[in-house]
Amino acid sequence: MRPPLQVALLGGSFNPPHVGHLMAAHYVRATQGVDEVWLMPTFRHPFGKRSEDFEHRVRMCELMCQDASGWMKTSRVESEVGKDGRTVDTLEFLQARHPEHRYSLIIGSDILKDLPHWKDFDRIQQMARVLVLYRAGYPADGTVGPPLAEVSSTEIRERLTRGELPSDLVPARVLAHAREHHLYGL
Repeated sequence: MRPPLQVALLGGSFNPPHVGHLMAAHYVRATQGVDEVWLMPTFRHPFGKRSEDFEHRVRMCELMCQDASGWMKTSRVESEVGKDGRTVDTLEFLQARHPEHRYSLIIGSDILKDLPHWKDFDRIQQMARVLVLYRAGYPADGTVGPPLAEVSSTEIRERLTRGELPSDLVPARVLAHAREHHLYGL
């Protein structure tokens, strides 16, 4: 019998995906004993943030995964859950679909302030090992790893609005897709 697949889930708006996401995925895969990292773009953001179309964000994540030799994947699960984008619902859905897998949930230390607003965080901790990565500028107890890149999708969108191409923060394939489909004002 095969041991359970260890899957780390990295959810977010990925609006757009950037090198910070890429570095987090690589770090977790290299140090936390996981077999795969799944990028999970939000279908409906639970706090109502507006984003580019789900299909574009999924495609940009898929493009970012192409160099990862199969261990980094993009999951469309958020569009299949059919609820309001709550992590607890997604984890319950995944456990029902893949009961043989074991899950870790990757969050950045910048998210810790939002946890009181999350639905059933105690239930999330029962279903998945929660890995809090140290995001630069957001020190917190219990984080793992060194400070990761100080980059955000908000900053990238602001640069694009100013006509600056953030090629130092966004993988080339992702920028090419955004340009081809005139996303973010390109």
